[in-house]
Amino acid sequence: MSPAKRKTHRPRPAGRAAPRKRPARRPAAEPATQPRPENAEALALARRAAHLLVDRKATDVVLLDVRGMSSYADYFVIASGDSERGVVATAEHVRENLKSAGHRTIGTEGFDTGHWVLLDFGEVVVHVFFTEVREFYDLDGLWADAPKEKVA
Repeated sequence: MSPAKRKTHRPRPAGRAAPRKRPARRPAAEPATQPRPENAEALALARRAAHLLVDRKATDVVLLDVRGMSSYADYFVIASGDSERGVVATAEHVRENLKSAGHRTIGTEGFDTGHWVLLDFGEVVVHVFFTEVREFYDLDGLWADAPKEKVA
């Protein structure tokens, strides 16, 4: 390396302070481990959705209590359907019946494909899967720590 390209230490000019160091980052706050208080209205809505799914012959209907584990919902309702058309029809049945009871969806996804239809009612999120897709995404396993209620 030539002397011209070699870095040399130059003394700091007088009156100039040393660069300030950034403060160390604080560790992120621990998530709340205590579940939120039970919301009877949300639980009733989740159970109603689950029973509507059973009425339409959805299989393996499960209600998961994700209070304290999820920031966006208190309950998940998960069900399977045997065909893409059945998944869409089942989800539509739930949406229409709950709409007539005064519950509006915040958002819906998946009606165009029928592989995984999601109905977001705020504190309750309903997932209707085509059977093979449910096995692939394994939401039941992902939320294995959540208390489970099997609906028949």
